[in-house]
Amino acid sequence: MIPTLEWTPAGVSFLDQTRLPHVETYVLATDYNQVAEVIRTMIVRGAMAIGVSAAMGVAIGIERSAAQDLPALNSEVDLICKTLAETRPTAVNLFWGIAQVRDLYTQLAAANTPIPEIKSAVVALALRLYDEDIANLHKLGDFGAALLPQQGTVLTHCNAGALAACGYGSALGVIRSAIARGKQIDVFADETRPFNQGTRLTAWELMKDNIPTTLICDNMAGYFMSKGRIAAVIVGADRIAANGDTANKIGTYSVAILAKEHNIPFYVAAPFNTIDLATATGESIPIEQRAAREVTHVNGIQVTPDGVNIENPAFDVTPAKYIAAIITERGLLRAPFIQSIQSMSQIG
Repeated sequence: MIPTLEWTPAGVSFLDQTRLPHVETYVLATDYNQVAEVIRTMIVRGAMAIGVSAAMGVAIGIERSAAQDLPALNSEVDLICKTLAETRPTAVNLFWGIAQVRDLYTQLAAANTPIPEIKSAVVALALRLYDEDIANLHKLGDFGAALLPQQGTVLTHCNAGALAACGYGSALGVIRSAIARGKQIDVFADETRPFNQGTRLTAWELMKDNIPTTLICDNMAGYFMSKGRIAAVIVGADRIAANGDTANKIGTYSVAILAKEHNIPFYVAAPFNTIDLATATGESIPIEQRAAREVTHVNGIQVTPDGVNIENPAFDVTPAKYIAAIITERGLLRAPFIQSIQSMSQIG
């Protein structure tokens, strides 16, 4: 699989996901402002990838700082973290990645660690988070594989694959692990308007792995469920509240309701750091509002009347009551999620 992001001596290299599936090209970010722009413009996207990207953004900001003393560097770190935190509000992994590096920096600075040693340490941490993301998603995939049928079609919405992480993926990682176990799984991928992550990314990624894939329009899911064509639904997550309510790409909520009506299990796959224990319910999850142009234009061509009002929330929240299980690298979470999440939080 082509790497989604990679730390290099020249800077952080990102696969430009805005140009897939037709062009495979990379964008090099040589400072933290450029990393922030890559996240903001969705050159890199997906909660897991955003988290590690943010960590690398803080690390490269510190590494390339010209500050000669800790007070000056402290001020720079404040600005670096603030800049990255303002890119996208919904995915809690973004703030987790920033906090991981900032907390280490704070500890080292408090101990008056020499600046060159601080720089080496924060870069090493960012690289470790990259490796841990891939390893954790393999564990997650193995836990989730047991939930999928021996044979059948699995529906997914948006892209929670290798492109949304440092590799392997969460929802698609479960599918990969199930197939590796010999299960005969094929995939229905929702197109996921308006940014078309299913159309452009999920279909491309699964076809790269020779996994049988059928692309359907977002409004076709209910039809295929009614015909018995879908055995399970599995999606990723951008933030999971302490009660199990889950924010994911817009349209997920509708799919969850349809799955419930048709007695189809609806699974959420996400690393444990996607769970925000400080957010009690989905009502408190901030929902990113994106530009109207994503709705009004397709491939640069306007498809709407001039002047029409546009709403473009990037995410919606699926209440926990619609979720059969949340799959993490620590194991499976089931209702009542308040208790199971609290119990699992004590493990790590």
